[in-house]
Amino acid sequence: MGTTQAQAKSSLRESVSQPPIIDSDGHVRETDEQIIEYMSVDYRARRKAMLYFPLLPHHGWHRSIPQNDFREQDFRVPDWREWADKLDEGEIELAVLYPTRFMHIGQVGSPQYAVELCRAYNDFLHDQFLKQDQRLRGMALLPLQDVSSAVQELRRAVEVYHMVGGILPAEGLPLPLGHPLYRPIFEEADRLGCALAVHSCTSLRDNDRYLQPNEVATLAHVIPQMRQFTNILFSGVLNNLERVRLGFLEAGCGWVAYLADKIEERLERISPKERPASPKVLLNRRQLFFQCGEERTTRRDIELLGDGCLLWASDFPHEATKTDLRQLASGFFARDDLSAKSKAKIAYDNAKHFYAL
Repeated sequence: MGTTQAQAKSSLRESVSQPPIIDSDGHVRETDEQIIEYMSVDYRARRKAMLYFPLLPHHGWHRSIPQNDFREQDFRVPDWREWADKLDEGEIELAVLYPTRFMHIGQVGSPQYAVELCRAYNDFLHDQFLKQDQRLRGMALLPLQDVSSAVQELRRAVEVYHMVGGILPAEGLPLPLGHPLYRPIFEEADRLGCALAVHSCTSLRDNDRYLQPNEVATLAHVIPQMRQFTNILFSGVLNNLERVRLGFLEAGCGWVAYLADKIEERLERISPKERPASPKVLLNRRQLFFQCGEERTTRRDIELLGDGCLLWASDFPHEATKTDLRQLASGFFARDDLSAKSKAKIAYDNAKHFYAL
């Protein structure tokens, strides 16, 4: 299913007055058995031993164990055909795909192994999804454990596989993302003019502080985002880089206005010669983006941040009870607390700019 069919769907959408929409954050559910087939021969030769253990470390909370809730779940492991059907169902023009389990790449201890896993995942994503349907776009997994290799992998993914950017692990790394060690990755993304995304995963390194999985699930997305956002802003890494765009996905946007205001206040205490670019400056330069969804705070967030930095996302297939993308998309456009202009930006225009589509 290629460009011709995508154009036909676009024409059909226009004929029924469906506003255009881009899914800024969809997912594949990659399995260890799939990824190992794309690893180098030395790893594949040890397939039985490799697959006895998970390829990536994971947190201590098993998300699928019932917590006094035994309702049947619609658990999906979609291939590209199901994703194509979902795009048709929701009349969605494009979807940008992220991993699921491999979002935990930051917890891998061995730099060499992290490089191997990222290359294998990116090869898998291109082979099994991106080249199958041009409406599917990819974000590359990057091994920040080896910065020079991460730079090379970002370049390979963008220039060879035409991916739209790279993923920065929200958790697991020993240093925060604004540390000077990782600056070459930001510089390469700026040179390429592509996006970088801090995408949360269901892991808190300090999850032993929380007593039950529901507590962890509630906090695991937003706390890492807040930490990384604060560190990156105070680091000043984006001061002189004006082409790279930085996104924060999977934790909504209700936290952003509060934290940006606190950062602005603290920046005033730093000497102007050493002061990093403020959130306000970066928002005006259209370099900061945030996923929004069903939050009741979205109208307030637009008032405080503007409507040029927010992205609509389905999170399919992670929202097990909301797999009808037509209903999900139409529900967003039916909101009466947002203007038609803001909805158009959030659903389409902002994603085109963030991902350079």
